[in-house]
Amino acid sequence: MKNNREKIIFFGNGPLADFALKKLEQKFEIVFHARTKEDLDKVREIKKNDSYVHGILASFGVMVPESVLEIFEPEGILNIHPSLLPAFRGASPIESAILAGNNDYSVSVMKLVKTMDAGPVYHQATLSDLPLDKNEIYRALAETGAEWICDNLSNLPEPIIQDDTKATFCGKLTKSMGNLTPKIDTAEQTLRKIVAFQGFPKPKYAFFGINCIILGAHILKSDETAVLSIPCADGAILAIDRLQPEGRKPMDAKAFLNGYGKKK
Repeated sequence: MKNNREKIIFFGNGPLADFALKKLEQKFEIVFHARTKEDLDKVREIKKNDSYVHGILASFGVMVPESVLEIFEPEGILNIHPSLLPAFRGASPIESAILAGNNDYSVSVMKLVKTMDAGPVYHQATLSDLPLDKNEIYRALAETGAEWICDNLSNLPEPIIQDDTKATFCGKLTKSMGNLTPKIDTAEQTLRKIVAFQGFPKPKYAFFGINCIILGAHILKSDETAVLSIPCADGAILAIDRLQPEGRKPMDAKAFLNGYGKKK
């Protein structure tokens, strides 16, 4: 039986790419998944032999040269970028939105150009009522962008040029960002750092002199008590739900306190 599905070259790495790809492969034939700069030679070869192959990108992490961009013209490579462009252009849009205190999160489907995240936009969507959970935000935005591509790739609208004067930018996360500073941050700010820094650079705090990665926490309510907690600059308390002592397995706060608190 002949396969009539449209063909895709997919560019991407990390959670945004993983979630988007799962959705795209339900509709399209993924003929190649480019993950590295070296893979771009294979992209050129495939596109040379089949001009009808589309290009879709999500969190590739590699600057795509003009020589590759040109072979996908006039449609271009479609980029799923998790922000309401031109806001949060750059490497950490979801984390930056979390840290900025956003409660709504957005995704843009844009045409990839040489200047980072500056291409014309085909589609944008904003999602409300998402949990303050980094993995869930990644999943929801990736799937929303990919679903739009599934529905519209064969009949793309005219893209809208971005207003560069309204652009904001975000850089890469660094290891030094992971150390929590609750003495100068509110409980809300500290909680958002814990959420944003999951995976990398990993939110860190020391209990009983033991460096720990904080895996889960919540702001303590007035009628609650906490087994393990962090006081913050605004007087509010963060209750620690799960953590991972350095060199050990993840555990809940009670298990940590039983194992380490009694030693002090």
